[in-house]
Amino acid sequence: MALSEKHSRESLIPSFLYSSSSSTKTLALEKMLHARPSGFTSNVNAEGASARKGLVIPSPSEPSKKIEMYSPSFYAACTFGGILSCGLTHTAVTPLDLVKCNMQIDPAKYKSISSGFGVLLKEQGVKGFFRGWVPTLLGYSAQGACKFGFYEFFKKYYSDLAGPEFSAKYKTLIYLAGSASAEVIADVALCPFEAVKVRVQTQPGFARGLSDGLPKFVKSEGALGLYKGIVPLWGRQIPYTMMKFASFETIVEMLYKYAIPRPKDQCSKSLQLGVSFAGGYVAGVFCAIVSHPADNLVSFLNNAKGATVGDAVKKMGLVGLFTRGLPLRIVMIGTLTGAQWGIYDAFKVFVGLPTTGGAPPPVSAATELAKV
Repeated sequence: MALSEKHSRESLIPSFLYSSSSSTKTLALEKMLHARPSGFTSNVNAEGASARKGLVIPSPSEPSKKIEMYSPSFYAACTFGGILSCGLTHTAVTPLDLVKCNMQIDPAKYKSISSGFGVLLKEQGVKGFFRGWVPTLLGYSAQGACKFGFYEFFKKYYSDLAGPEFSAKYKTLIYLAGSASAEVIADVALCPFEAVKVRVQTQPGFARGLSDGLPKFVKSEGALGLYKGIVPLWGRQIPYTMMKFASFETIVEMLYKYAIPRPKDQCSKSLQLGVSFAGGYVAGVFCAIVSHPADNLVSFLNNAKGATVGDAVKKMGLVGLFTRGLPLRIVMIGTLTGAQWGIYDAFKVFVGLPTTGGAPPPVSAATELAKV
């Protein structure tokens, strides 16, 4: 029985610990204590090297995150791109806008583009060319955010409502509906700033800018007076924006189809941005012509206290409503719209999004399999 108990105890202990040779015991024990699993050898070596370098352990590399199309991040990027696009460009052309507004309000004094600049320079100096730039910057930044951000949203929304077949067949109607819906919202943001801007630019003694012009305007005509020009503003901006987006999308698609010998996804980013600027400039010319009568109305109503649309038509005449200040506005809006599309698409490229218009980006095989 003693022999049996001894055998049982020995079976629970590794054999090298009760082997007869003491040297063998020592050697085997040392091997056990110093042994490392083979899978951890490289990790231990790396940790030792890191410790020698000051306990700096490298973090695992992560793949760069890409903005998913039509995600909240996508719409946020488009909104910010719209702020840059409209705010910067409208502020840059403030001198042209100033001359244009004064030509519309007082054509006897501001007879032409060149004479208009001469009158401003003589009466107000170089600083006069940028009078009203603060309401311009803030107003058109707010408008651009809503215009581009909501356009991308409504374009996707209406395309989903129509379905793949009808959205492809009637894509121009989708562009028109999406841009019109976006502009209704954008003009609500723009209107108060536009009212103060026109008053500051066309009445030199009224105020220096937004900070003193806004309270003076509200005191004179009430808070609702800031929205007195909202209907003419919609009349100007909604046709303008519908033409701006629908014609741009169509022109860019035609350029990639007929003028450029390779598909859009094979073109360099610089070439794509060049197409965006060219398409935007041509679209801007159409925009200026379509929206010019309403632009004359907005300038007239915001300049004259208590004026009506009938007063504007009576004083300017029907022909003057369509033609007064039009050549300057074509130059201004063409350049403006081309630059806006260039800046907007440049920002989209910067954040990893495709440029607007043309053929849609190719769908990866993984995406197709995921849909199946």
